[in-house]
Amino acid sequence: MSTSSASLPGGTWNLGDLTVTRFGYGAMQLAGPWVMGPPADRDGALAVLNEAVGLGITHIDTADAYGPHITNQLIREALHPYSDTLHIVTKVGATRDQEGGWPPARKPEELRRAVTENLEHLGLDTLDVVNLRLGDAQGPVTGSLAEAFETLVELQQQGLIRHLGVSNATAAQVAEARSIAPIVCVQNMYNLAHRQDDGLIEELAEQGIAYVPFFPLGGFSPLQSSALTAVATRLEATPMSVALTWLLQRSPNILLIPGTSSVAHLRENVAGAELQLSDDDLVELDKIGRRSPQ
Repeated sequence: MSTSSASLPGGTWNLGDLTVTRFGYGAMQLAGPWVMGPPADRDGALAVLNEAVGLGITHIDTADAYGPHITNQLIREALHPYSDTLHIVTKVGATRDQEGGWPPARKPEELRRAVTENLEHLGLDTLDVVNLRLGDAQGPVTGSLAEAFETLVELQQQGLIRHLGVSNATAAQVAEARSIAPIVCVQNMYNLAHRQDDGLIEELAEQGIAYVPFFPLGGFSPLQSSALTAVATRLEATPMSVALTWLLQRSPNILLIPGTSSVAHLRENVAGAELQLSDDDLVELDKIGRRSPQ
Protein backbone atom coordinates (compact mmCIF):
# COMPACT_ATOMS: atom_id res chain seq x y z
CA MET A 1 0.00 0.00 0.00
CA SER A 2 1.45 3.34 -1.01
CA THR A 3 0.19 6.88 -1.04
CA SER A 4 1.53 10.42 -0.85
CA SER A 5 1.80 12.81 2.06
CA ALA A 6 -0.69 15.10 0.34
CA SER A 7 -3.45 12.52 0.82
CA LEU A 8 -2.87 11.98 4.55
CA PRO A 9 -5.41 13.44 6.98
CA GLY A 10 -4.61 16.99 8.05
CA GLY A 11 -2.10 17.92 5.35
CA THR A 12 1.28 19.26 6.41
CA TRP A 13 2.95 21.64 8.87
CA ASN A 14 6.39 23.26 8.98
CA LEU A 15 8.78 22.51 11.84
CA GLY A 16 11.07 25.43 11.10
CA ASP A 17 12.32 24.73 7.59
CA LEU A 18 11.14 21.09 7.67
CA THR A 19 7.78 20.17 6.18
CA VAL A 20 6.11 17.21 7.89
CA THR A 21 2.76 15.49 7.65
CA ARG A 22 0.42 16.45 10.48
CA PHE A 23 -0.39 12.75 10.76
CA GLY A 24 2.86 11.19 11.94
CA TYR A 25 3.95 8.01 13.65
CA GLY A 26 5.18 7.46 17.21
CA ALA A 27 7.70 4.63 17.39
CA MET A 28 7.64 3.92 21.15
CA GLN A 29 5.54 0.75 20.84
CA LEU A 30 8.12 -0.90 18.59
CA ALA A 31 10.21 -1.84 21.62
CA GLY A 32 9.35 -4.75 23.90
CA PRO A 33 6.89 -4.79 26.82
CA TRP A 34 7.00 -1.63 28.98
CA VAL A 35 9.23 -0.11 26.28
CA MET A 36 12.10 -2.35 27.33
CA GLY A 37 14.10 -4.77 25.22
CA PRO A 38 13.54 -5.94 21.65
CA PRO A 39 10.13 -6.53 20.09
CA ALA A 40 8.73 -10.05 20.02
CA ASP A 41 8.33 -9.68 16.25
CA ARG A 42 11.31 -7.82 14.82
CA ASP A 43 10.24 -8.30 11.21
CA GLY A 44 6.79 -6.98 12.12
CA ALA A 45 8.33 -3.87 13.68
CA LEU A 46 10.38 -3.22 10.56
CA ALA A 47 7.28 -3.72 8.44
CA VAL A 48 5.38 -1.06 10.41
CA LEU A 49 8.12 1.48 9.80
CA ASN A 50 8.21 0.72 6.09
CA GLU A 51 4.41 0.92 5.94
CA ALA A 52 4.43 4.31 7.66
CA VAL A 53 6.74 5.71 5.01
CA GLY A 54 4.75 3.92 2.30
CA LEU A 55 1.60 5.64 3.52
CA GLY A 56 3.31 9.00 3.02
CA ILE A 57 4.12 9.77 6.67
CA THR A 58 7.12 12.10 6.89
CA HIS A 59 7.20 12.65 10.68
CA ILE A 60 8.47 9.86 12.96
CA ASP A 61 8.76 10.47 16.69
CA THR A 62 11.25 8.44 18.73
CA ALA A 63 13.77 8.51 21.60
CA ASP A 64 16.94 6.57 22.25
CA ALA A 65 15.56 5.75 25.71
CA TYR A 66 12.97 3.48 24.06
CA GLY A 67 14.34 -0.01 24.51
CA PRO A 68 16.75 1.59 25.37
CA HIS A 69 18.33 2.09 21.92
CA ILE A 70 16.09 -0.55 20.31
CA THR A 71 13.60 1.74 18.58
CA ASN A 72 16.26 3.94 16.99
CA GLN A 73 18.16 0.88 15.82
CA LEU A 74 14.99 -0.46 14.19
CA ILE A 75 14.36 2.87 12.47
CA ARG A 76 17.87 2.84 11.07
CA GLU A 77 17.61 -0.77 9.93
CA ALA A 78 14.28 -0.22 8.20
CA LEU A 79 14.67 3.23 6.68
CA HIS A 80 18.34 4.22 6.38
CA PRO A 81 19.44 5.90 4.12
CA TYR A 82 16.55 8.22 4.82
CA SER A 83 14.54 10.05 2.22
CA ASP A 84 15.09 13.80 2.12
CA THR A 85 11.41 14.23 2.94
CA LEU A 86 11.46 12.04 6.07
CA HIS A 87 12.08 13.84 9.36
CA ILE A 88 12.83 12.11 12.65
CA VAL A 89 12.06 13.88 15.91
CA THR A 90 13.75 12.53 19.03
CA LYS A 91 13.89 13.52 22.68
CA VAL A 92 16.46 13.60 25.46
CA GLY A 93 16.26 14.28 29.16
CA ALA A 94 15.34 10.86 30.57
CA THR A 95 16.98 7.46 30.59
CA ARG A 96 15.93 3.98 31.72
CA ASP A 97 16.76 2.03 34.85
CA GLN A 98 16.77 -1.73 35.34
CA GLU A 99 13.29 -1.61 36.86
CA GLY A 100 11.88 0.03 33.73
CA GLY A 101 11.68 3.49 35.30
CA TRP A 102 12.40 6.80 33.56
CA PRO A 103 14.88 8.68 35.77
CA PRO A 104 15.74 12.19 34.58
CA ALA A 105 19.01 12.71 32.73
CA ARG A 106 19.26 16.45 32.18
CA LYS A 107 22.76 17.30 33.35
CA PRO A 108 24.89 18.77 30.55
CA GLU A 109 27.08 15.69 30.22
CA GLU A 110 24.01 13.43 30.16
CA LEU A 111 22.39 15.48 27.40
CA ARG A 112 25.56 15.52 25.32
CA ARG A 113 25.83 11.76 25.63
CA ALA A 114 22.16 11.32 24.72
CA VAL A 115 22.50 13.42 21.58
CA THR A 116 25.62 11.49 20.56
CA GLU A 117 23.84 8.16 21.08
CA ASN A 118 20.79 9.30 19.10
CA LEU A 119 23.05 10.30 16.21
CA GLU A 120 24.90 7.00 16.35
CA HIS A 121 21.87 4.73 16.58
CA LEU A 122 19.89 6.60 13.94
CA GLY A 123 22.88 6.86 11.62
CA LEU A 124 22.71 10.65 11.30
CA ASP A 125 25.17 13.55 11.37
CA THR A 126 22.50 16.03 12.45
CA LEU A 127 19.24 15.42 14.32
CA ASP A 128 16.26 17.15 12.70
CA VAL A 129 14.47 18.01 15.95
CA VAL A 130 15.38 17.30 19.57
CA ASN A 131 12.82 17.77 22.35
CA LEU A 132 14.02 18.35 25.89
CA ARG A 133 11.94 16.02 28.06
CA LEU A 134 11.05 17.65 31.37
CA GLY A 135 9.03 16.67 34.43
CA ASP A 136 8.51 13.04 35.35
CA ALA A 137 6.18 10.12 34.65
CA GLN A 138 3.36 11.91 36.49
CA GLY A 139 3.56 14.99 34.28
CA PRO A 140 5.23 18.41 34.13
CA VAL A 141 7.15 19.69 37.16
CA THR A 142 7.80 23.38 37.71
CA GLY A 143 11.34 24.67 37.66
CA SER A 144 13.88 26.30 35.38
CA LEU A 145 15.05 24.46 32.27
CA ALA A 146 17.78 26.97 31.49
CA GLU A 147 20.89 24.86 32.10
CA ALA A 148 19.55 21.85 30.20
CA PHE A 149 18.10 23.85 27.33
CA GLU A 150 21.22 25.97 26.96
CA THR A 151 23.22 22.74 26.62
CA LEU A 152 21.04 21.72 23.69
CA VAL A 153 21.44 25.18 22.17
CA GLU A 154 25.22 24.70 22.31
CA LEU A 155 24.87 21.36 20.51
CA GLN A 156 22.63 23.07 17.96
CA GLN A 157 25.30 25.70 17.37
CA GLN A 158 27.79 22.87 16.81
CA GLY A 159 25.60 21.54 14.00
CA LEU A 160 24.43 18.39 15.80
CA ILE A 161 20.81 19.54 16.08
CA ARG A 162 18.74 21.46 13.53
CA HIS A 163 15.69 22.46 15.60
CA LEU A 164 14.67 22.35 19.27
CA GLY A 165 11.48 21.66 21.19
CA VAL A 166 10.30 20.83 24.70
CA SER A 167 8.21 17.96 26.05
CA ASN A 168 6.18 17.42 29.24
CA ALA A 169 6.55 21.13 29.92
CA THR A 170 4.59 23.79 31.77
CA ALA A 171 3.54 26.95 29.95
CA ALA A 172 6.16 28.85 31.98
CA GLN A 173 8.88 26.44 30.83
CA VAL A 174 7.77 26.85 27.23
CA ALA A 175 8.07 30.61 27.63
CA GLU A 176 11.49 30.26 29.27
CA ALA A 177 12.74 28.03 26.44
CA ARG A 178 11.54 30.53 23.86
CA SER A 179 13.37 33.32 25.69
CA ILE A 180 16.61 31.34 25.25
CA ALA A 181 16.26 30.10 21.66
CA PRO A 182 13.55 29.45 19.05
CA ILE A 183 11.55 26.23 19.39
CA VAL A 184 9.52 24.49 16.70
CA CYS A 185 7.31 22.22 18.81
CA VAL A 186 5.89 21.40 22.23
CA GLN A 187 5.02 17.79 23.05
CA ASN A 188 2.64 17.39 26.01
CA MET A 189 -0.19 15.16 27.16
CA TYR A 190 -3.46 16.41 25.68
CA ASN A 191 -6.68 14.83 24.49
CA LEU A 192 -10.44 15.21 24.61
CA ALA A 193 -10.51 14.62 28.37
CA HIS A 194 -7.33 16.50 29.30
CA ARG A 195 -7.58 20.07 28.06
CA GLN A 196 -5.10 21.83 30.34
CA ASP A 197 -3.12 23.19 27.38
CA ASP A 198 -5.99 24.81 25.47
CA GLY A 199 -4.61 28.30 25.94
CA LEU A 200 -1.04 27.21 25.18
CA ILE A 201 -2.12 25.56 21.91
CA GLU A 202 -3.74 28.77 20.73
CA GLU A 203 -0.70 30.84 21.70
CA LEU A 204 1.65 28.47 19.89
CA ALA A 205 -0.55 28.44 16.79
CA GLU A 206 -0.27 32.21 16.57
CA GLN A 207 3.52 31.86 16.70
CA GLY A 208 3.69 29.06 14.10
CA ILE A 209 4.87 26.49 16.65
CA ALA A 210 3.60 22.91 16.53
CA TYR A 211 1.84 21.20 19.42
CA VAL A 212 2.26 17.42 19.50
CA PRO A 213 -0.08 15.62 21.92
CA PHE A 214 0.75 12.24 23.40
CA PHE A 215 -1.81 9.86 24.95
CA PRO A 216 -4.55 10.93 22.47
CA LEU A 217 -7.00 8.49 24.11
CA GLY A 218 -5.61 8.27 27.65
CA GLY A 219 -7.15 9.10 30.99
CA PHE A 220 -10.83 8.78 30.15
CA SER A 221 -13.43 8.05 32.82
CA PRO A 222 -16.35 5.70 32.04
CA LEU A 223 -18.63 8.72 31.70
CA GLN A 224 -16.29 10.39 29.25
CA SER A 225 -15.77 7.15 27.35
CA SER A 226 -19.50 6.69 26.96
CA ALA A 227 -19.83 10.18 25.50
CA LEU A 228 -17.01 9.52 23.04
CA THR A 229 -18.45 6.11 22.17
CA ALA A 230 -21.84 7.67 21.47
CA VAL A 231 -20.37 10.00 18.86
CA ALA A 232 -18.27 7.19 17.37
CA THR A 233 -21.29 4.91 17.12
CA ARG A 234 -23.32 7.58 15.37
CA LEU A 235 -20.52 8.08 12.85
CA GLU A 236 -19.92 4.31 12.48
CA ALA A 237 -16.33 4.88 13.54
CA THR A 238 -14.03 3.81 16.38
CA PRO A 239 -13.47 6.01 19.45
CA MET A 240 -9.80 6.30 18.50
CA SER A 241 -10.72 7.56 15.03
CA VAL A 242 -12.99 10.21 16.52
CA ALA A 243 -10.35 11.25 19.09
CA LEU A 244 -7.64 11.58 16.42
CA THR A 245 -9.93 13.48 14.06
CA TRP A 246 -10.96 15.83 16.87
CA LEU A 247 -7.30 16.64 17.49
CA LEU A 248 -6.70 17.38 13.80
CA GLN A 249 -9.72 19.67 13.71
CA ARG A 250 -8.92 21.25 17.10
CA SER A 251 -6.11 23.43 15.72
CA PRO A 252 -3.99 23.45 12.54
CA ASN A 253 -0.73 23.36 14.54
CA ILE A 254 -1.56 20.02 16.20
CA LEU A 255 0.54 17.13 14.89
CA LEU A 256 -0.43 13.54 15.63
CA ILE A 257 2.00 10.74 16.51
CA PRO A 258 -0.19 7.72 17.34
CA GLY A 259 1.86 4.60 17.88
CA THR A 260 1.29 0.96 17.08
CA SER A 261 3.28 -2.22 16.44
CA SER A 262 0.75 -3.48 13.88
CA VAL A 263 0.62 -2.66 10.16
CA ALA A 264 -3.14 -3.23 10.15
CA HIS A 265 -3.65 -0.90 13.12
CA LEU A 266 -1.46 1.76 11.50
CA ARG A 267 -3.63 1.65 8.38
CA GLU A 268 -6.77 1.84 10.52
CA ASN A 269 -5.45 4.91 12.35
CA VAL A 270 -4.73 6.73 9.11
CA ALA A 271 -8.04 5.79 7.52
CA GLY A 272 -9.98 6.58 10.67
CA ALA A 273 -8.56 10.08 10.97
CA GLU A 274 -10.11 10.97 7.61
CA LEU A 275 -13.47 11.47 9.35
CA GLN A 276 -15.16 14.86 9.19
CA LEU A 277 -16.76 15.94 12.45
CA SER A 278 -19.77 18.24 12.17
CA ASP A 279 -20.30 21.32 14.31
CA ASP A 280 -22.79 19.33 16.40
CA ASP A 281 -20.22 16.54 16.86
CA LEU A 282 -17.63 19.06 17.99
CA VAL A 283 -20.00 20.67 20.49
CA GLU A 284 -20.82 17.26 21.99
CA LEU A 285 -17.18 16.21 22.17
CA ASP A 286 -16.12 19.54 23.60
CA LYS A 287 -18.25 18.86 26.68
CA ILE A 288 -16.02 15.88 27.61
CA GLY A 289 -13.02 17.97 28.58
CA ARG A 290 -15.09 20.75 30.11
CA ARG A 291 -17.12 18.68 32.58
CA SER A 292 -17.00 19.84 36.16
CA PRO A 293 -15.10 17.43 38.45
CA GLN A 294 -17.43 14.87 40.01
